[in-house]
Amino acid sequence: MNNVKRLYRSATNKVLGGVCYGMSTYFNIDPTIVRLIWVLFTLLGGAGILAYIICWIVIPSES
Repeated sequence: MNNVKRLYRSATNKVLGGVCYGMSTYFNIDPTIVRLIWVLFTLLGGAGILAYIICWIVIPSES
């Protein structure tokens, strides 16, 4: 009965590190939307690259 949602990087559906697909699964939205948000976040100041790398390191893999 402990139905806890957990955030994982995808091991199968990934483009680079699986972070965007894992976040889209966690928030139940389309992965393309999450990827576009990451690209916009990166283009608006460059912090998206650093945030992605940090998420890649911190978020555990699905497998």
